[in-house]
Amino acid sequence: MDPGIWSRLPEVLLEHVLSFLPLMTFLSLRSTCKHFNSLIFSPPFISKHSSPSSSLPSFLLLSHPDFHLYYPLYDTLLKTWRTLPLSVSPVLSCTPATPHLLSVSHGLLCFSLPNSSSFLVYNLLARSSRVVEFPEHPFAFDLLTLVSTPSGYKLFMLGSPSGSSNNTFVYDSRLHLWHRFDRVDSVLGDNFLQQGVSYNGYLYFTTPEPFSVVCFDLESGKWEKLMTELPGELTFARLVSDGDEKLYLIAGIGQNGISRALKLWELNGGNWAEIVRVPEMMCRKFMSICYHNYEHVYVFWHQGLICLCCYTWPEILYYKVSRGTWHWLPKCPSLPEKCSCGFRWFSFVPEIHAFV
Repeated sequence: MDPGIWSRLPEVLLEHVLSFLPLMTFLSLRSTCKHFNSLIFSPPFISKHSSPSSSLPSFLLLSHPDFHLYYPLYDTLLKTWRTLPLSVSPVLSCTPATPHLLSVSHGLLCFSLPNSSSFLVYNLLARSSRVVEFPEHPFAFDLLTLVSTPSGYKLFMLGSPSGSSNNTFVYDSRLHLWHRFDRVDSVLGDNFLQQGVSYNGYLYFTTPEPFSVVCFDLESGKWEKLMTELPGELTFARLVSDGDEKLYLIAGIGQNGISRALKLWELNGGNWAEIVRVPEMMCRKFMSICYHNYEHVYVFWHQGLICLCCYTWPEILYYKVSRGTWHWLPKCPSLPEKCSCGFRWFSFVPEIHAFV
Protein backbone atom coordinates (compact mmCIF):
# COMPACT_ATOMS: atom_id res chain seq x y z
CA MET A 1 0.00 0.00 0.00
CA ASP A 2 2.97 2.30 -0.61
CA PRO A 3 1.52 5.71 -1.61
CA GLY A 4 4.37 6.08 -4.04
CA ILE A 5 2.95 3.16 -6.00
CA TRP A 6 -0.79 3.70 -5.63
CA SER A 7 -0.61 7.42 -6.34
CA ARG A 8 0.49 6.53 -9.87
CA LEU A 9 -2.51 4.27 -10.51
CA PRO A 10 -4.36 5.70 -13.55
CA GLU A 11 -7.64 7.31 -12.53
CA VAL A 12 -9.66 5.26 -15.02
CA LEU A 13 -8.45 2.06 -13.34
CA LEU A 14 -9.25 3.41 -9.88
CA GLU A 15 -12.78 4.24 -11.04
CA HIS A 16 -13.15 0.78 -12.51
CA VAL A 17 -12.00 -0.95 -9.32
CA LEU A 18 -14.23 1.14 -7.04
CA SER A 19 -17.24 0.58 -9.29
CA PHE A 20 -17.29 -3.06 -8.08
CA LEU A 21 -18.01 -1.99 -4.51
CA PRO A 22 -21.63 -2.59 -3.43
CA LEU A 23 -23.38 0.72 -3.96
CA MET A 24 -24.72 1.02 -0.40
CA THR A 25 -21.19 0.41 0.94
CA PHE A 26 -19.73 3.04 -1.35
CA LEU A 27 -22.36 5.57 -0.34
CA SER A 28 -21.23 5.14 3.28
CA LEU A 29 -17.58 5.67 2.31
CA ARG A 30 -17.94 8.60 -0.05
CA SER A 31 -17.97 11.21 2.73
CA THR A 32 -14.33 10.37 3.50
CA CYS A 33 -13.03 11.84 0.25
CA LYS A 34 -14.26 14.46 -2.22
CA HIS A 35 -12.72 12.47 -5.06
CA PHE A 36 -14.57 9.32 -4.02
CA ASN A 37 -17.78 11.33 -3.83
CA SER A 38 -17.29 12.58 -7.40
CA LEU A 39 -16.83 9.01 -8.66
CA ILE A 40 -20.56 8.41 -8.25
CA PHE A 41 -21.05 10.26 -11.54
CA SER A 42 -18.18 8.60 -13.38
CA PRO A 43 -18.99 6.43 -16.44
CA PRO A 44 -18.20 3.09 -14.68
CA PHE A 45 -20.59 3.88 -11.81
CA ILE A 46 -23.32 5.14 -14.08
CA SER A 47 -23.13 2.08 -16.37
CA LYS A 48 -22.98 -0.41 -13.49
CA HIS A 49 -25.53 1.05 -11.09
CA SER A 50 -28.09 2.32 -13.64
CA SER A 51 -28.72 -1.20 -14.95
CA PRO A 52 -31.71 -3.34 -13.93
CA SER A 53 -29.28 -5.70 -12.16
CA SER A 54 -28.24 -2.98 -9.70
CA SER A 55 -28.19 -4.27 -6.12
CA LEU A 56 -30.19 -1.39 -4.66
CA PRO A 57 -33.14 -2.41 -2.50
CA SER A 58 -36.68 -1.12 -3.08
CA PHE A 59 -39.15 0.03 -0.47
CA LEU A 60 -42.77 0.75 0.26
CA LEU A 61 -42.77 4.15 1.96
CA LEU A 62 -45.51 5.17 4.41
CA SER A 63 -46.39 8.82 5.00
CA HIS A 64 -48.73 10.23 7.64
CA PRO A 65 -49.37 13.77 9.02
CA ASP A 66 -48.38 12.62 12.53
CA PHE A 67 -44.91 11.51 11.41
CA HIS A 68 -42.28 14.14 12.14
CA LEU A 69 -38.89 13.98 10.41
CA TYR A 70 -39.11 10.29 9.56
CA TYR A 71 -40.85 7.79 7.27
CA PRO A 72 -41.29 4.03 7.85
CA LEU A 73 -39.95 1.93 4.95
CA TYR A 74 -40.78 -1.68 4.17
CA ASP A 75 -38.04 -3.57 2.32
CA THR A 76 -39.99 -5.79 -0.08
CA LEU A 77 -36.97 -8.05 -0.74
CA LEU A 78 -35.84 -8.69 2.86
CA LYS A 79 -39.38 -8.24 4.25
CA THR A 80 -38.16 -5.96 7.04
CA TRP A 81 -39.03 -2.49 8.30
CA ARG A 82 -36.60 0.43 8.30
CA THR A 83 -36.79 4.15 9.05
CA LEU A 84 -35.95 7.02 6.70
CA PRO A 85 -34.96 10.23 8.54
CA LEU A 86 -36.35 13.36 6.90
CA SER A 87 -33.50 15.53 8.20
CA VAL A 88 -31.10 14.07 5.61
CA SER A 89 -31.93 17.04 3.35
CA PRO A 90 -30.61 20.45 4.46
CA VAL A 91 -33.65 22.18 2.93
CA LEU A 92 -36.11 19.90 4.74
CA SER A 93 -34.29 19.97 8.08
CA CYS A 94 -34.35 23.79 8.08
CA THR A 95 -38.09 23.93 7.38
CA PRO A 96 -40.00 24.93 10.56
CA ALA A 97 -43.13 22.93 9.63
CA THR A 98 -43.14 19.34 8.41
CA PRO A 99 -43.17 19.25 4.57
CA HIS A 100 -45.87 17.19 2.89
CA LEU A 101 -44.72 14.34 0.65
CA LEU A 102 -46.80 14.56 -2.53
CA SER A 103 -45.34 12.17 -5.08
CA VAL A 104 -42.47 9.73 -5.68
CA SER A 105 -40.99 8.55 -8.98
CA HIS A 106 -37.80 6.61 -9.82
CA GLY A 107 -35.87 7.59 -6.72
CA LEU A 108 -37.06 11.21 -6.65
CA LEU A 109 -39.30 12.53 -3.87
CA CYS A 110 -41.45 15.64 -4.30
CA PHE A 111 -42.47 17.68 -1.23
CA SER A 112 -44.59 20.78 -0.85
CA LEU A 113 -42.77 23.37 1.22
CA PRO A 114 -45.00 24.90 3.94
CA ASN A 115 -46.10 28.52 3.69
CA SER A 116 -44.74 28.98 0.19
CA SER A 117 -45.59 28.38 -3.45
CA SER A 118 -42.66 26.01 -3.89
CA PHE A 119 -41.94 22.31 -4.22
CA LEU A 120 -38.79 20.41 -3.38
CA VAL A 121 -37.60 17.59 -5.64
CA TYR A 122 -35.05 15.50 -3.77
CA ASN A 123 -32.78 12.54 -4.59
CA LEU A 124 -32.01 10.85 -1.29
CA LEU A 125 -29.03 8.79 -2.49
CA ALA A 126 -27.30 11.56 -4.44
CA ARG A 127 -28.17 14.10 -1.71
CA SER A 128 -29.17 16.52 -4.44
CA SER A 129 -32.28 18.68 -4.47
CA ARG A 130 -33.98 21.47 -6.36
CA VAL A 131 -36.58 23.97 -5.19
CA VAL A 132 -39.22 24.45 -7.90
CA GLU A 133 -41.13 27.69 -7.46
CA PHE A 134 -44.58 28.23 -8.88
CA PRO A 135 -44.68 31.71 -10.51
CA GLU A 136 -47.77 32.94 -8.65
CA HIS A 137 -48.72 33.03 -4.97
CA PRO A 138 -51.03 32.10 -3.37
CA PHE A 139 -52.34 29.25 -5.48
CA ALA A 140 -54.27 26.01 -5.02
CA PHE A 141 -53.52 22.73 -6.73
CA ASP A 142 -54.75 19.13 -6.94
CA LEU A 143 -53.30 15.78 -7.95
CA LEU A 144 -49.66 16.79 -8.26
CA THR A 145 -47.85 13.94 -10.01
CA LEU A 146 -44.08 13.57 -10.41
CA VAL A 147 -43.15 11.80 -13.67
CA SER A 148 -39.56 10.75 -14.36
CA THR A 149 -38.28 11.03 -17.93
CA PRO A 150 -35.00 9.81 -19.55
CA SER A 151 -33.55 13.31 -19.27
CA GLY A 152 -35.14 14.60 -16.07
CA TYR A 153 -38.69 14.82 -14.75
CA LYS A 154 -41.99 16.65 -15.05
CA LEU A 155 -44.44 17.92 -12.45
CA PHE A 156 -48.11 17.75 -13.38
CA MET A 157 -50.93 19.40 -11.45
CA LEU A 158 -54.41 20.80 -11.79
CA GLY A 159 -54.89 24.17 -10.22
CA SER A 160 -55.23 27.90 -10.43
CA PRO A 161 -53.97 30.94 -8.54
CA SER A 162 -57.62 31.84 -8.00
CA GLY A 163 -58.28 28.56 -6.18
CA SER A 164 -60.16 26.70 -8.92
CA SER A 165 -58.87 23.75 -10.94
CA ASN A 166 -59.59 25.08 -14.41
CA ASN A 167 -56.03 24.81 -15.70
CA THR A 168 -53.33 22.22 -16.15
CA PHE A 169 -49.74 23.05 -15.24
CA VAL A 170 -46.62 21.08 -16.22
CA TYR A 171 -43.09 21.83 -15.04
CA ASP A 172 -40.26 20.58 -17.29
CA SER A 173 -36.94 20.11 -15.47
CA ARG A 174 -34.98 20.31 -18.73
CA LEU A 175 -36.17 23.85 -19.39
CA HIS A 176 -36.83 24.87 -15.76
CA LEU A 177 -40.16 26.27 -16.92
CA TRP A 178 -43.86 25.90 -16.09
CA HIS A 179 -46.29 25.43 -18.98
CA ARG A 180 -49.98 26.25 -18.64
CA PHE A 181 -52.71 24.40 -20.55
CA ASP A 182 -56.46 24.83 -20.55
CA ARG A 183 -58.61 22.18 -18.95
CA VAL A 184 -61.58 20.97 -21.01
CA ASP A 185 -64.32 20.28 -18.44
CA SER A 186 -66.56 18.54 -20.95
CA VAL A 187 -63.89 15.85 -21.34
CA LEU A 188 -62.67 15.64 -17.77
CA GLY A 189 -65.84 15.70 -15.74
CA ASP A 190 -66.04 17.42 -12.38
CA ASN A 191 -63.02 15.94 -10.61
CA PHE A 192 -60.55 13.09 -10.29
CA LEU A 193 -60.00 10.76 -7.38
CA GLN A 194 -56.40 9.65 -7.90
CA GLN A 195 -53.04 10.95 -9.11
CA GLY A 196 -52.23 10.49 -12.77
CA VAL A 197 -50.97 7.07 -13.88
CA SER A 198 -47.97 7.33 -16.21
CA TYR A 199 -48.22 5.11 -19.28
CA ASN A 200 -46.58 5.55 -22.71
CA GLY A 201 -45.98 9.29 -22.31
CA TYR A 202 -49.51 10.01 -21.07
CA LEU A 203 -51.09 10.45 -17.66
CA TYR A 204 -54.31 8.47 -17.24
CA PHE A 205 -57.16 9.27 -14.86
CA THR A 206 -60.53 7.83 -13.94
CA THR A 207 -63.47 10.15 -13.45
CA PRO A 208 -66.41 9.69 -11.03
CA GLU A 209 -69.72 8.30 -12.22
CA PRO A 210 -70.45 7.85 -14.99
CA PHE A 211 -67.01 6.23 -14.91
CA SER A 212 -64.64 6.93 -17.77
CA VAL A 213 -60.92 7.11 -18.52
CA VAL A 214 -59.23 10.30 -19.72
CA CYS A 215 -55.58 10.92 -20.53
CA PHE A 216 -53.23 13.89 -20.81
CA ASP A 217 -50.37 14.08 -23.32
CA LEU A 218 -47.37 15.39 -21.37
CA GLU A 219 -45.74 16.70 -24.55
CA SER A 220 -48.60 18.38 -26.40
CA GLY A 221 -50.72 19.33 -23.37
CA LYS A 222 -53.88 17.87 -24.94
CA TRP A 223 -56.63 16.00 -23.10
CA GLU A 224 -58.47 13.03 -24.59
CA LYS A 225 -61.25 10.72 -23.50
CA LEU A 226 -60.75 7.00 -24.11
CA MET A 227 -63.57 5.42 -26.06
CA THR A 228 -62.84 2.02 -24.53
CA GLU A 229 -65.94 0.86 -22.67
CA LEU A 230 -65.43 0.06 -18.98
CA PRO A 231 -66.92 -3.07 -17.36
CA GLY A 232 -70.46 -2.75 -16.00
CA GLU A 233 -71.82 -2.38 -12.45
CA LEU A 234 -68.76 -0.49 -11.19
CA THR A 235 -68.88 1.14 -7.75
CA PHE A 236 -65.41 2.67 -8.06
CA ALA A 237 -62.55 2.44 -10.56
CA ARG A 238 -58.79 2.98 -10.28
CA LEU A 239 -55.96 2.65 -12.79
CA VAL A 240 -52.41 1.38 -12.34
CA SER A 241 -49.54 0.82 -14.78
CA ASP A 242 -46.22 -1.00 -14.75
CA GLY A 243 -44.71 1.91 -16.71
CA ASP A 244 -44.77 1.49 -20.48
CA GLU A 245 -46.06 -2.03 -21.10
CA LYS A 246 -49.40 -2.65 -19.37
CA LEU A 247 -52.30 -0.62 -18.04
CA TYR A 248 -54.56 -2.21 -15.41
CA LEU A 249 -57.97 -1.40 -13.96
CA ILE A 250 -59.01 -2.44 -10.46
CA ALA A 251 -62.59 -1.76 -9.50
CA GLY A 252 -65.44 -2.63 -7.21
CA ILE A 253 -68.45 -4.52 -8.56
CA GLY A 254 -71.89 -4.05 -7.02
CA GLN A 255 -75.07 -2.02 -6.95
CA ASN A 256 -76.37 1.10 -5.22
CA GLY A 257 -72.85 2.22 -4.40
CA ILE A 258 -72.00 -0.94 -2.42
CA SER A 259 -69.19 -3.20 -3.64
CA ARG A 260 -69.77 -6.95 -3.42
CA ALA A 261 -66.58 -7.93 -5.25
CA LEU A 262 -63.19 -6.58 -6.38
CA LYS A 263 -61.78 -7.43 -9.80
CA LEU A 264 -58.63 -6.69 -11.79
CA TRP A 265 -58.57 -6.12 -15.58
CA GLU A 266 -55.82 -5.50 -18.14
CA LEU A 267 -56.18 -3.28 -21.20
CA ASN A 268 -55.67 -5.64 -24.12
CA GLY A 269 -56.25 -4.67 -27.73
CA GLY A 270 -58.56 -1.80 -26.81
CA ASN A 271 -60.69 -3.90 -24.45
CA TRP A 272 -60.56 -4.63 -20.72
CA ALA A 273 -59.77 -8.30 -20.16
CA GLU A 274 -60.55 -9.66 -16.69
CA ILE A 275 -57.51 -11.18 -14.95
CA VAL A 276 -58.50 -12.09 -11.43
CA ARG A 277 -61.03 -11.59 -8.67
CA VAL A 278 -59.95 -10.68 -5.11
CA PRO A 279 -60.66 -13.60 -2.71
CA GLU A 280 -63.94 -13.11 -0.84
CA MET A 281 -62.49 -12.83 2.69
CA MET A 282 -59.86 -10.31 1.60
CA CYS A 283 -62.51 -8.34 -0.27
CA ARG A 284 -64.73 -8.21 2.83
CA LYS A 285 -61.87 -6.97 4.99
CA PHE A 286 -60.93 -4.25 2.52
CA MET A 287 -64.53 -3.08 2.18
CA SER A 288 -64.89 -2.91 5.96
CA ILE A 289 -61.71 -0.82 6.10
CA CYS A 290 -62.93 1.85 3.70
CA TYR A 291 -66.55 1.73 4.95
CA HIS A 292 -67.70 1.81 1.32
CA ASN A 293 -66.28 5.36 1.07
CA TYR A 294 -64.32 4.70 -2.11
CA GLU A 295 -62.91 8.21 -2.40
CA HIS A 296 -60.28 7.03 0.10
CA VAL A 297 -59.10 4.19 -2.16
CA TYR A 298 -55.96 4.47 -4.28
CA VAL A 299 -53.71 2.06 -6.21
CA PHE A 300 -50.06 2.08 -7.29
CA TRP A 301 -47.45 -0.20 -8.85
CA HIS A 302 -44.34 -1.41 -7.03
CA GLN A 303 -41.80 -3.82 -8.52
CA GLY A 304 -44.28 -6.38 -9.84
CA LEU A 305 -46.90 -5.70 -7.16
CA ILE A 306 -50.28 -3.98 -7.62
CA CYS A 307 -50.92 -2.29 -4.29
CA LEU A 308 -54.46 -1.43 -3.18
CA CYS A 309 -54.67 1.02 -0.27
CA CYS A 310 -57.01 3.22 1.74
CA TYR A 311 -56.18 6.55 3.40
CA THR A 312 -57.94 5.37 6.57
CA TRP A 313 -55.90 2.18 7.06
CA PRO A 314 -52.12 1.59 7.38
CA GLU A 315 -52.01 -1.77 5.58
CA ILE A 316 -51.72 -2.74 1.91
CA LEU A 317 -53.62 -5.39 -0.01
CA TYR A 318 -51.34 -6.33 -2.89
CA TYR A 319 -51.41 -8.62 -5.91
CA LYS A 320 -48.18 -10.36 -6.96
CA VAL A 321 -48.45 -10.37 -10.74
CA SER A 322 -45.86 -13.11 -11.38
CA ARG A 323 -47.63 -15.60 -9.09
CA GLY A 324 -51.22 -14.41 -9.42
CA THR A 325 -51.70 -14.29 -5.63
CA TRP A 326 -53.14 -11.74 -3.17
CA HIS A 327 -51.52 -10.85 0.17
CA TRP A 328 -51.74 -8.39 3.07
CA LEU A 329 -48.66 -6.37 3.98
CA PRO A 330 -48.09 -6.54 7.75
CA LYS A 331 -48.84 -3.44 9.79
CA CYS A 332 -45.86 -1.21 10.56
CA PRO A 333 -44.72 -1.99 14.16
CA SER A 334 -43.59 1.60 14.82
CA LEU A 335 -47.03 3.14 14.23
CA PRO A 336 -48.55 4.85 17.29
CA GLU A 337 -51.58 3.08 18.76
CA LYS A 338 -53.79 6.10 18.16
CA CYS A 339 -53.08 7.08 14.57
CA SER A 340 -56.02 8.51 12.62
CA CYS A 341 -56.68 8.83 8.88
CA GLY A 342 -54.20 10.15 6.37
CA PHE A 343 -52.05 7.12 5.56
CA ARG A 344 -50.31 7.42 2.21
CA TRP A 345 -48.11 4.74 0.66
CA PHE A 346 -45.55 5.27 -2.12
CA SER A 347 -43.30 3.05 -4.21
CA PHE A 348 -39.72 4.15 -3.46
CA VAL A 349 -37.02 2.64 -5.71
CA PRO A 350 -33.76 4.54 -5.01
CA GLU A 351 -31.74 5.62 -8.04
CA ILE A 352 -28.40 7.33 -7.66
CA HIS A 353 -28.56 8.91 -11.12
CA ALA A 354 -32.11 10.29 -11.05
CA PHE A 355 -31.40 13.94 -11.90
CA VAL A 356 -33.09 16.81 -10.07
